[in-house]
Amino acid sequence: MNILFHILLDIIFPIFVLIVAGAILQRTVKLNLSTLSTLTVYFLLPAVCFVNIYQSKLPNAVVSQTLGFLMLFNFILILISMVIAKANKFDRKLSSTFKNSMVLSNSGNYGLPVSEMAFAGNPIAMSIQIIIMIFQNILTFTYGLYNCVSAQSSGMEVLRKIMRLPVIYALLLAVLLKWLHVEIPFYIWKPIENASTAFLAVALVTLGAQVAYLKISHISRPIVWIVIGRLIISPIVGFFVITVLGLKGITAQALFIASSFPTSRNSSLLALEYDNYPEYASQAVLLTTIISSITVAIVVYLSKILFAA
Repeated sequence: MNILFHILLDIIFPIFVLIVAGAILQRTVKLNLSTLSTLTVYFLLPAVCFVNIYQSKLPNAVVSQTLGFLMLFNFILILISMVIAKANKFDRKLSSTFKNSMVLSNSGNYGLPVSEMAFAGNPIAMSIQIIIMIFQNILTFTYGLYNCVSAQSSGMEVLRKIMRLPVIYALLLAVLLKWLHVEIPFYIWKPIENASTAFLAVALVTLGAQVAYLKISHISRPIVWIVIGRLIISPIVGFFVITVLGLKGITAQALFIASSFPTSRNSSLLALEYDNYPEYASQAVLLTTIISSITVAIVVYLSKILFAA
C-alpha cells in the first residue's frame, strides 16, 4: 500500500494539480483555448515526439509488439463497445457517442504526462506512448469520424485530417535522422528540448481549461457504462492482450498503463460537431478524467507488480 500511496502522491497528484490550475485559470482569467490547443498540437507535441524518438534506442521488436498490441486491443474494445451499445438498445446517435467515448482515450495531454511521471522520462516508455498517441489520432479520424458521419465523410477528407497532424512529420524526421546517424548541433537541439520540457505543464493546464465548464447534471446509464468500459473493461482487455502476446518489462508496463487512460476530449468534440448527444460525451470526459485519478494509480501500481522489468 505504501507503493500505491507513493504513486498517488508522486505521479497522480502533481498531474491533477496542473489540471485544477488550468480549470481555475479558465474560470478566472479566461484562457484562449484555441491558442493553447494550437500551441500544444503544432509546436510542443511535435517537440516531445522528436526528442523522445531521436533519443530512444527503440528496437524494431518493440515497435512491432506495440503495433500488434494496439490493433488487437482496439479491435476487441470496439467489439465489446458494440455489444454493450446493442444490449442497452442505445439509438444510433447515442451508440456512436458511447463507442467513441469507450474506445478513444486521452493518450496525448493526459497519457504523455502520466507516462513521463511514471517512467521518469524513460525514452523507450515515452516512445511507446508516442506511438500509441499517433495511433489514437489516426483511430479518431477514421473509426471515430466514421462513427459520427459514416457516408457523409469521404476517404480523402479523413486522409487530409490525418496528414495535417504535425506530430507525424516530427516522428518521420526523428526516425530519418536516427537512421542516417545525424548529430544535431547543440544550438538547435537545446530549443527543441526546452519546448519538449514545456509540454507537460501546458498540456495539463490546457486539459484543465477544457473541462472547466463541463458539468455532470446526473449520472445516467450510458455514462455509467462509459466509465465502466473506459476505466475498468479497457485495462482488463489490455492485460488480456499483453498476456496473449507474451509481452514483458517496460513494454508491457507502458501498454497496460496506456489502456487505462480516460476518455479522449476528441470524442466530445466529434459528438458536438455532429450533434450526437454532446452532453453525454462531455460528461464522459469529465467523469472519467476525475475517476482516473484513482484507477490509473491502481493500474500503475499493478503494472510494477505484474510486469516487473
